[in-house]
Amino acid sequence: MSVFSASDIVEFAVRIEENGANFYKYAVQLLKDEEAKGIFSRLADEELNHKRTFEKIFAVIEKETPPESYAGEYAAYLHNYVDNNIIFNKAKIDTEIASVKDIVSALDFAIRRELDSIAYYNEIKGIVPAAHHGTVDLIITEERKHFMILTGLKTRFSK
Repeated sequence: MSVFSASDIVEFAVRIEENGANFYKYAVQLLKDEEAKGIFSRLADEELNHKRTFEKIFAVIEKETPPESYAGEYAAYLHNYVDNNIIFNKAKIDTEIASVKDIVSALDFAIRRELDSIAYYNEIKGIVPAAHHGTVDLIITEERKHFMILTGLKTRFSK
């Protein structure tokens, strides 16, 4: 039995998309190749669109918040849980980001995060209401497109 409600799980997805967009924006600042910068910038925008989609789902799912010691305590907990345990483990990410020095290492990092996101979103389909499965499937399809774009770029820049 999960300690998280459906709204919690969707909130995780919102955080995942925020973190993905932040990484892509970071990569744009790091990279020198203009085409790659443009692609990473577009991917950041798409992640923000995914975030907005999940926020819409989140808005209609009944939110079950446990008792809090202070306002926002549970939300802060969820954000830290996602940032440190699901896809974006802070210590691991900090180590990996420190090693992102060029386009190939940025692509490797992004590819791993896209695959992790796809796996997570496949799992949440069993938790969110059936009415939202199609929306989650569309986001999974877009994340797969991101994966294909990134692996294509990696092949090109690894030569």
